[in-house]
Amino acid sequence: MMSFSRISPLLGVFTCLVAFAGLAVDAVAEAPLSSEKTPPKNVSGAVSIQNEFYTISFAETKRSSWDRDVAGRFEIVHRPSGKRFVKDFTVVSEGASHASLISDCPVIGNGIYPSPHNRPAEPVKDPVLGDGWGLVCDGRLQGEAMTSVELYPGVPFVIVRTTLRSHHDPRGITDVSKFSPVSFSVDLDKPAGKLKTLGTGGLLAADKNPGSHLFLTAADPVSRNGVVVGWISQNLASGVVFSKITNGKVAILPELHFGHLFLYNNHYKRDGVDVREQSVQSWDRKKVFDRRQLDTARGKVVLDPLVIGYFEDARVGNELYADLIARFNQIKIRPQSAVYCTWYAEKNGHAGSARSTAELAPFIAQNLKDFGMDTLQIDDMWQAGKRYSNPGYPASHFDRVNPKGPYPDGIATTAKVVDKAGLRLGLWWLPFGRHHFEPEYEAKQHWFIHRLDGSPYRTKSFGGTCLDLTHPDVLEHLRTLSREMRRWGVNYYKMDGLWAGLATDTYYINDGFKDDKLGDHLPFYDLGKTNIEAYRQGLQAIRQGAGADVFFSGCNVAQNMRTLGASIGLVDAMRIGPDYNHDGKGFRTGPIRGSRLYFLNGKVWWNDPDPVKVRAKSGGVSLDQARLSTSWVAHSGQFFLISDWLPNLDADRLEVLKRTMTPHKATVRPVDYFENTLPEVWLLTDAQRENAPRRDVLALYNWGKEAKDITANLARAGLDAGQTWHAFDFWAGIPLPDFTKEIKTKLPRESCQIVSLRPAVGHPVLVSTSRHVTQGVVDVREEKWVESGAGESGCLSGVSEVIANDPYELRIAGLGEEWEVKDTVLSGEEPRLEAKCSTPEPGWLRVSVPAPRKTGLVRWRIEFKKRKG
Repeated sequence: MMSFSRISPLLGVFTCLVAFAGLAVDAVAEAPLSSEKTPPKNVSGAVSIQNEFYTISFAETKRSSWDRDVAGRFEIVHRPSGKRFVKDFTVVSEGASHASLISDCPVIGNGIYPSPHNRPAEPVKDPVLGDGWGLVCDGRLQGEAMTSVELYPGVPFVIVRTTLRSHHDPRGITDVSKFSPVSFSVDLDKPAGKLKTLGTGGLLAADKNPGSHLFLTAADPVSRNGVVVGWISQNLASGVVFSKITNGKVAILPELHFGHLFLYNNHYKRDGVDVREQSVQSWDRKKVFDRRQLDTARGKVVLDPLVIGYFEDARVGNELYADLIARFNQIKIRPQSAVYCTWYAEKNGHAGSARSTAELAPFIAQNLKDFGMDTLQIDDMWQAGKRYSNPGYPASHFDRVNPKGPYPDGIATTAKVVDKAGLRLGLWWLPFGRHHFEPEYEAKQHWFIHRLDGSPYRTKSFGGTCLDLTHPDVLEHLRTLSREMRRWGVNYYKMDGLWAGLATDTYYINDGFKDDKLGDHLPFYDLGKTNIEAYRQGLQAIRQGAGADVFFSGCNVAQNMRTLGASIGLVDAMRIGPDYNHDGKGFRTGPIRGSRLYFLNGKVWWNDPDPVKVRAKSGGVSLDQARLSTSWVAHSGQFFLISDWLPNLDADRLEVLKRTMTPHKATVRPVDYFENTLPEVWLLTDAQRENAPRRDVLALYNWGKEAKDITANLARAGLDAGQTWHAFDFWAGIPLPDFTKEIKTKLPRESCQIVSLRPAVGHPVLVSTSRHVTQGVVDVREEKWVESGAGESGCLSGVSEVIANDPYELRIAGLGEEWEVKDTVLSGEEPRLEAKCSTPEPGWLRVSVPAPRKTGLVRWRIEFKKRKG
């Protein structure tokens, strides 16, 4: 569906529909792989393209009397499984409601014209994906929309790419608000009522899903078979995916929302006069938008691509989708580290102060820097300007501090203090909102976006008045301000209220789609920019001013979900949910959103679930709750923030932070992703180190307010259920009995169990370490077992990274009744490190490494021999 603004009259409607039906697979079975770079093959009136994942076929069923237009049927088959996973696959090519900006024109007519016509398959080339093949659907009346259904070697998705043009009438300028390139139904061999859809709105039945921003996955919770649908870029438009149940099937309708996309016709000349020039010169701007002449409209535009894929495990499909987003947008996110945020602190909260920051920085450097924290971020209320209540607009003069505020000597002075402690300074600000009514902006009203009634676009909450991010003066202001902050010594930007750059209202909190009236405003200064293009241009201007080394933390999608896709490739971390407990879910607020979007983490950006809480007083949490929330962030690998006043933490709460804030690079996914809104079982697997064996860490969470029995089925998790496993419970500090098939545990309310696993192999193996909740993943660089003496003796050796003044312990299983310790040797940068061995549990060995004076590597070697008799 293509939708246009409410400007009249309508000039014409054109649609190109191709119905999907069952085409015999054997008619196209011999078609060549696209990776072989040979043309598609026609067999018995059908044409097909394929790669190693899919075969797409188009079979002609009817040809028009003028032998130009061909009706036909599409079929898409997942080659490894032979699964036909979609039905009623319809390609839409609609030049519909043509909105004239220059004169009244008669309606040309409506009609349905099937396609492709005379060009069923073509070679296609993508600058990132390379060479492929596409089946092309082209609009008959001057090709209002040309859609190509494409395959590329090595890409496990069908890619749908559309080129949109204006209507053929030479006088027309089209204002497009939204467009839907395809629609189809999911076929997973189960009734629609048995399937679930998972998107930004959560895990829901297809007919209960309000629509999901960026992606939507339809899956069978039992088998995990599913179809992943999503947009791999958001350079031009905001992508949404809707679902419903039609004829017992889950129907999928993806849409692109532009706000405004102005297209002029560039295919005709009349009496030798260029159409574009005539259109612009003839346009009476006072009758339309009361803005300058439209001189930046485009004749055609290539829309953001849609991808569709079938996967036997749709979790893997979501992860591959994120990989493709990262590849397509050439994303290279800056490394994450733990961050202190001043806002929620029970002491020295909000922006903190110069004095509190000077106290906090050396505390972090001494106690937590080696564990992974290297950033101290100052939040709101440092800046100059007036703060307005109702509805709570922050002060917005970000080029200077409040002289009577917490940093009267300036941010640069505090930055030097933070830098001296070996940390980087972060700063909160609102890049895209100001207050138009303040004297400073009296002569700058052209900086702001205006509503349809001509009033400045002042948001309903928080963001202020929306800046026009297409205006050169505004972009230079952002570059200058960003450059100045960097000169202050700030190298971590927390950018809040980003949605203000999209000129949309907020529905805080929102997760699924809500109609936010995108485009209900007068056009931008640059009328050729859509709302998404304007937003991205603003972020790019900030990057130009900041330089390449500044870490960008975006905040937050819950204010308006369109920032989710629009920020792709432009931020390093993104707040994927509202403020802590703003939805009444307490410490569950972040994990709810971070779980459903886990696959984006570490690929598209770092998911920021907002700070964890570990303090015991002043609105604090229990020790179990502290371990639960921090373990989830640590195990899932998401962005770690803390906002408790650290110097006041009890030793046991500081210990929780030390064991959870170091980031890892392992693969992690929720086991019950399509079963529970907040998954209870997660598996982390680290199998990438050449000199260390695979490590698996199973996390079990009880998010409820009552004790609960939780079972983790090994086969369901992706582990060998026939294998015997050694296990160690990190927070309890004890080994668990060896087991097969499943782990069963009764967890107290709001608590967790983090269990490291190693298969029993008949000799000693390292199962756990004390350094981090992932138990060897972040600290063990090497591990090796070597047997000697015809198996009568052996040596377990390795290398671990240990932290200054932090005792370290190796937990080794597999001694059984056969093996005993013969000798233990430690070596490293510090001389005379002596290990202490103990066997407090049958079959287990604990090797204690004394606290080193410096952070560094320790080599350890433990010699074993078999017991006699």
